[in-house]
Amino acid sequence: MSGIKTLGQFIIEKQADFSYAKGELSRLLRDIGIAAKIVNREVNKAGLVDILGDAGTINIQGEGQKKLDVFANIQFISALTSGGECCIVATEEEDEIVRIDSPVSKNAKYIVCIDPLDGSSNIDCNVAVGTIFSIYRRQSVEGEATLADVLQKGTQQVAAGYVIYGSSTMMVYTTGKGVNGFTLDPSIGEFCLSHPNMTIPDGGNIYSLNEGNYVHFPEGVKKYLKYVQVHDEETNRPYTSRYIGSMVGDIHRNLIKGGIYIYPTTAKSPNGKLRLLYECNPMAFIVEQAGGVASDGFNRILEIEPTELHQRSSIFIGSKEMVNMAEGMMAEFSAEKNVNTVTTQNLKQVG
Repeated sequence: MSGIKTLGQFIIEKQADFSYAKGELSRLLRDIGIAAKIVNREVNKAGLVDILGDAGTINIQGEGQKKLDVFANIQFISALTSGGECCIVATEEEDEIVRIDSPVSKNAKYIVCIDPLDGSSNIDCNVAVGTIFSIYRRQSVEGEATLADVLQKGTQQVAAGYVIYGSSTMMVYTTGKGVNGFTLDPSIGEFCLSHPNMTIPDGGNIYSLNEGNYVHFPEGVKKYLKYVQVHDEETNRPYTSRYIGSMVGDIHRNLIKGGIYIYPTTAKSPNGKLRLLYECNPMAFIVEQAGGVASDGFNRILEIEPTELHQRSSIFIGSKEMVNMAEGMMAEFSAEKNVNTVTTQNLKQVG
């Protein structure tokens, strides 16, 4: 046990890295860790109890909710309410922000945005799922916290992380001072430091996206796919396709091995499909802190100005060299498209 460092011990040791509210942010991270353990317990025994299948409800995105979606949502809201360090929880499963009106929490300094159970469509298939969270400092100084406190750029995050419930359960998080991973030791019920100072390789040979939507992808993505599938020994192509269908699972693998995860716009989802506040921003913060890149195909994810609670975005995230190449192909096609549009307009004017 002498060589084991628990999540709680690590957070306390690293409090000096926080620029403000050291104890409060530490307790907030602790509360998220506690809720994650409860969700992990239910995920691990899901097949033995009445926790699999649909809940019979629809969330704000029009997606059917699974029973574990609802359970995880309740557990995280409950933990954050009890902790007293959070005044608002914004969750993918709720139509509106959840204000925590207890006397202690009403004036709390932090906002939490959370996807309680990412990849929930995989639950019934016993495939890795996860939790994604993002923490912001409240901007308003007087009165009740509002939606404006939630709609902050990703650059304003003070912490972000994810929990992956898989062959082992891990919590990975950053406070802007690098990325560290903790594996849950079920024998002592604690997350223990297992992956210190995580960094993503600059390059890789894994690409992750749903190729079933190929015909609906932007031309820049189609061009990138053709590139990664061509045989070329010098650049170690073709690359390997790996797609779990759980953002947490795919990005966690690529964070360790190197790779790119792409969820582009499509004809059906012209603004992208993943949620900016609950998925894209926290994952972008983590990957950037690990030395990677995250964009919407053209612009840095963390610089996007949110205007809606459930705003969607496309995302290109992962190893620096791979994302930069994909961005280049997106920009190249965009430029070609603009030239063709101008040429067509000029021909019409001449005609």
